[in-house]
Amino acid sequence: MTQTLSKNRQDVERVVREILTKRLGNLTQTTPAGPASSQGRSPLVVNISARHVHLTDAHVEALFGPGATLTPHKYLYQDGYYAAEETVAVVGPRRRMIPNVRVLGPTRPDSQVELAFTDGISLGIDLPVRISGNVQGTPGCVLVGPHGVVELQQGVIRAMRHVHMGPQDLVTYGVSNGEMVNLRVVSPGCTTVLEDLAVRAADNIKLEVHLDTDEGNAINLEKATHVELVKPEACGCHS
Repeated sequence: MTQTLSKNRQDVERVVREILTKRLGNLTQTTPAGPASSQGRSPLVVNISARHVHLTDAHVEALFGPGATLTPHKYLYQDGYYAAEETVAVVGPRRRMIPNVRVLGPTRPDSQVELAFTDGISLGIDLPVRISGNVQGTPGCVLVGPHGVVELQQGVIRAMRHVHMGPQDLVTYGVSNGEMVNLRVVSPGCTTVLEDLAVRAADNIKLEVHLDTDEGNAINLEKATHVELVKPEACGCHS
C-alpha cells in the first residue's frame, strides 16, 4: 500500500509540474533590487534558475534531428542567452525520468544538466555542487529527444549559487572573480542570509544572482521585499 501511495503521489506531482510549466514557464523568477539600487549601484536582480539542459551542437542534432538548431522561445536576463523551444527528458538510474526539461541556448562545448537537490532525489542521482561548466568526474544521465537519445557520461550537477558581475560591479562591491559573498533576503517569516555565493565576473554582463528552485522556495523569494549582497566580514558570517 505504501509503495502504491508513493507512486500515485509522484504521478500527481509530475502532472502538476507539467501544468505549471506550460502556464507559468519553468526558468526564472525575478526579485527586484532593494534600496541598494538607489545608491548608484547596478540593479540587483535575483533569479530562480529551474532545472535545465545545455547542449553541444552535435547533441542538438542527435536529439532533434540532422541539421537541427535551437529555436529561441524566451530571452533571459543576460543578453544573448535564451530558453529554447526544445525540451528533453532526463532519465536517471533505474529509469526514473523528468520530462520536458528546457534546453537553454546558445550551445556549449560540453553538454550539462543542472538540477535542484530534490530533482536529484527523484532521479536517484547524488548531485555534486559545482560551478557551471565544471563537470569533470560528475554523474551522467540519459537525455531523450524527439529524434534520438544521448547518453552523457558526465555533466549532471547542482549549480553552486552564484552572482554574475561586470567589471564595475566588482569595483562597487570590492570583490574579485571567484570570491564568495553572501545574499541577505528579507521575506515574510523567513528573512535569511545565504552564504557562499560564488562571484562570476565577465565583461558585458549584468548584475544577477542565480539560485535554484529549492533555495528560492526555502527563502520565500517570491514575497521578498529586500535583497542585498553582503561580504562575509560585514555580516559576521563565515564562508
